[in-house]
Amino acid sequence: MEKDVLKQMNVGDIVAKDFSTARVFKKYGIDFCCHGDNSLVDACDKQNISLDKVIADLQNSDVKTGVNIPFESWPLDLLIDYVLKIHHRGIRKNGPVLKELLEKVRGVHGANHPELFEIYDLVSESLVDLDAHLTKEEEVLFPYLYDLFKSYDSNMFIEPMHCGTIANPIRVMRMEHEAEGERYLHIREITNNFTAPEDGCATYRLMMSELENFVDALFEHIHIENNIIFPGFEKVESECVR
Repeated sequence: MEKDVLKQMNVGDIVAKDFSTARVFKKYGIDFCCHGDNSLVDACDKQNISLDKVIADLQNSDVKTGVNIPFESWPLDLLIDYVLKIHHRGIRKNGPVLKELLEKVRGVHGANHPELFEIYDLVSESLVDLDAHLTKEEEVLFPYLYDLFKSYDSNMFIEPMHCGTIANPIRVMRMEHEAEGERYLHIREITNNFTAPEDGCATYRLMMSELENFVDALFEHIHIENNIIFPGFEKVESECVR
């Protein structure tokens, strides 16, 4: 993307158009998921980093490495399918495995690395909160969004959601996303960007790797919902709800 175009964009929109740019924002500690509505200029100012340097890296990310999934071009109902089958399942499957690893590493290395106790507590609290969050999406918000998409796709009107508008549950989901984002950004800080210490064993290094993978997946989840699914359905609602 051109420099002048990037300067005019929000960070969430940049990632929505090219998910490979998420790697750049991760490198600089820029929150593209929970605060995706921040402009690139403001995000760089907040982190006290060079706008030109970040833009140069964003433009270098145009040289693709690996698979770049064009989420922004997907139908909204397919995005919900992806979130449910990849992210919801992934959190419920990988979260307990991560917690078990954390417990094992804490037991062996906790005396020399007391931050492991805080990390374990934070992840444990997160898994409880995330389970409640996912359940609300699965049982309350997403069923209506599927119906909303079906009506929109068929050029039909639909009755409003029982709570008046989807903006109400979306507001709650965004607040919960922000809480999780802040929690894991703190974990990233106290783990020195998921770096195992010099005296860390193979299990310690594995735990850090799994923790980083869990956070990356969670941030992709939040990004897809906050920056693509939610604004997309708010537009749909404005066009087909009586």
